[in-house]
This record gives sequence, C-alpha cells and structure tokens, in this order.
Amino acid sequence: MSGVPPLTRSGGSEGPGAGRTAVVTGASSGIGAATATRLAADGFDVVVGARRVDRLEELAAAIGARALPLDVTDQASVDAFAAALERVDVLVNNAGGAFDANAVADADLDSWARTYEVNVLGTVRVTKALLPALRASGAGDVLVVSSTAGLVTYEGGSSYTAAKHGVHAMVGALRLELVAEPVRVIEIAPGMVHTEEFSLNRLESQEKADAVYRGVREPLVADDVADCIAWALTRPHHVNVDLMVVRPRAQAAQHKVFRGQD
Repeated sequence: MSGVPPLTRSGGSEGPGAGRTAVVTGASSGIGAATATRLAADGFDVVVGARRVDRLEELAAAIGARALPLDVTDQASVDAFAAALERVDVLVNNAGGAFDANAVADADLDSWARTYEVNVLGTVRVTKALLPALRASGAGDVLVVSSTAGLVTYEGGSSYTAAKHGVHAMVGALRLELVAEPVRVIEIAPGMVHTEEFSLNRLESQEKADAVYRGVREPLVADDVADCIAWALTRPHHVNVDLMVVRPRAQAAQHKVFRGQD
C-alpha cells in the first residue's frame, strides 16, 4: 500500500535474500524471532508480525525490520496486516503453540479449540491472505514451521498432535494445488527445541517445563531451526524442500530421548 515506509536491512543490500521481502509470523519470541534475525542478516527485507507489539518492535529495531501487529486468530487483524504490505516474496508461517498436556479422557475442549485455531486456521488465514502477493512475486515461498508432532502421536499430546497433523495435511494439499504456479511450499518439522516459552505455555509451570529438557545433551535451540529455515529458503527456486525433519541427536524419535546428564 502507498505510504508504507521503506525497510532498512541489518544485513545490508548483500546476501542471498537481497531484494526479497520475508514475512515472519509469531515473531515476538522463540523460533520466530530467531528466524527474523537470521533472514535480516541474510539480506531479506523482513516484516515481523505478532500479538505482543512491544516485544515485536524491540526486535524490529534491533534487526532493521518492520513490525506490524498480527493476531492470526482474528480475520480483521490478518486482513489489516496483509493490506499494509506492498510486496511479499516469502511467508514464514511460524505462529502456533501447545496449550495443554491432557489425555483425551481429560480433554479440555476450549484448549482443543484454541490449539486448532492458532495452529491450523491461523496458518490458513495468513497463507490465504498473502497468496496473491506471493504469486505476483514470480518466485514466492510459503514455509510452514510445523512439528514432528504432525507426523506421529504421543500420550498427553492429543490436542497438539491433532492440530499439527492438520497443518501437515494442509501443507501437502497446498503444494499439490500450487504445483503449476511459481510458489514453493516448504515444511520444517522440528522435534525437541528448547525455547523460553513453548513448554511453559503448555505446562504452566517453570519446573515442569524445565523437566522436559532435563538431562538432554544439547537440545535444539531456536537458532538451529532458523538456520534450517534460511537454508531452505535460499536454495535455487526450482529446488523444493518438501519436508525437513530436524531433531537434536539425543532425540532418536518422539518417544526416544537420551537423558544422560543431570
């Protein structure tokens, strides 16, 4: 839209992302913030969106990005966000989260609805809103940060695994639908990633959140996932990374984690 101020990249005009605009959702912390930082360093013009505007603006100021408020569960918010963008070459759908660890027998249906709304419908809302701009770019990328929880199930993860399976299915369908168009569809599925908020939001206890990673030698951190995202986005555009599963070496599978340290 006219009147939108130009961006200043922290990475300057050089780098593999030079001349491309990347939108990152859920960018106020964790993987989203790390991804925005990495893409800015790689020369992308970065636009960050999230609900917590104060944290978002602090990040944007630090990396030379543009911050816009975004609630992926609110259609009006998504529409306003899309209307404020002149160009989009890359969409990193990162907004998501887990909000309980209940068994199906103890399911909190409000939590299930929230989990589906944020992870599945939120991703669909933003993707749908920005697809016209991604098509118009001539070489667009839709990258979805999903989870290994979208590929397997586990006890206590019913609401989250159901939602992430929905995300995985949506990504697969979208790739089929866009095969004749100049838009790649990429899925990055992290396993155990130690961030400051994910397990805390889910378990509502710092002690329980810390226990998730206790004894695990070198769990992934947000920067590790951001590195994978940046690599996938900077391949030649005919190279499509359909699905990248990335786990720490200590996590051989969702249910198999080596805990060898106190």
